[in-house]
Amino acid sequence: MMNRRSVLQAFGGALTLPLLESVSSGTTTVPSAPTRLLVVGNPFGAHPDHFFPKEFGKDFRFPKTLSSLEWMQDRVSILSHTDHNMKSGHGREVAFLSGVLPETSSAFPEKNMSIDQIVARRTGTSTRFASVSACMERSIRMSWNANGVDIKPFTDAQRMYDHLFLNLTAKQREERKRLLNQNGSVLDAVRQQFSGVRKRASKNDQMRLDLYADSLRELEKNLVGRSQWVDKDKPAFDLGGYFKGSEITINNRYSAVFDMVAYAFQTDLTRVATIGFSPELKYTDVKGVTRGYHACTHNGKQEDTVSELVAIEAFQIAQLSRCLKKLDEIPEPNADGSMLDHTVVIFGSGMGYGGTHSNRNLPILVAGGGFKHCGHVDTRDSSGDNMPLCNLYLTLLRKFGLEYEQFNQSSGSFDFATGKA
Repeated sequence: MMNRRSVLQAFGGALTLPLLESVSSGTTTVPSAPTRLLVVGNPFGAHPDHFFPKEFGKDFRFPKTLSSLEWMQDRVSILSHTDHNMKSGHGREVAFLSGVLPETSSAFPEKNMSIDQIVARRTGTSTRFASVSACMERSIRMSWNANGVDIKPFTDAQRMYDHLFLNLTAKQREERKRLLNQNGSVLDAVRQQFSGVRKRASKNDQMRLDLYADSLRELEKNLVGRSQWVDKDKPAFDLGGYFKGSEITINNRYSAVFDMVAYAFQTDLTRVATIGFSPELKYTDVKGVTRGYHACTHNGKQEDTVSELVAIEAFQIAQLSRCLKKLDEIPEPNADGSMLDHTVVIFGSGMGYGGTHSNRNLPILVAGGGFKHCGHVDTRDSSGDNMPLCNLYLTLLRKFGLEYEQFNQSSGSFDFATGKA
């Protein structure tokens, strides 16, 4: 009989395979024109004077940070005054995509599972990879799975390329099949042992075992899904063109990352992606920047330091804008419009502004997705209270056919037509 430790050790081999941490349990048919999700974020928010337009409505003028998005004025929504109702300070940014801190997650049905992974759980059964996550240099914690574990992003463009586009050799494919079969046998053994243990367990232990059983079922579905891709070649992508010569810059690294995501969407390798900007990144090859990203957030309102911070934040948005242009140039297969029209895009942070460590006015932008966008909106209610960001997430989850009545701290949904809850 296998004990728990040997089971977990056996699972370890399976969990190191691509995307097994992003398990899939979708139960409905994905439409022929899939809706995709791209989330781009950072841990420090944005300087509010240069992120939020001064005007409200659709006829706003883009501030400096967002200027690279001027070409899609009628296809973006900028939400002022959203939050997760959390105290200011570091450590809250990990709740960006869930509205829930890990230490308080037990009180919520989805725990602190992030919306990208909830969507990936639905769409991932139809693609080679349920999701992909990248954050150059050093990871930030944006994506969380159903077990409350943060999903480690690729911190190196080459490793991301290998994962998405490098084909296995014949020998590697045979080894992958062997591992999948081996882990399938482990699951069979665990299932037999599990049935007997549950009958003898207390009521509280039965609840814990039921959660464990859910994980087993998701692992089983994932193993079946992974098996169908072993003998299928991946699409070709030329990474070398981004790194000609010896110089590796933040620009060519993130250009490669965003282009790989766009191509992964185009070839339907995945329908969910998250891209983060690490606080450890050096932006000194961005024009006008001499300081580190984190140092620029502690600017004391000094004009030269604020100018560098805005240049960094504008670079992040420019990278996103370039990716959106690519998606907008690709016709959506079997549907009207471009791939951008069928891709929900979120830019934001779980921190409002690093200079004050405030979490009360999160910088949130939504683009594409086929919404009738509302431009720049003040989401506060008639009492002046900020809108829970989870209201937006509830609307987005419903976009993917997930009929939630409530999502974590939501007080309702967000209406793109009116810009209100």
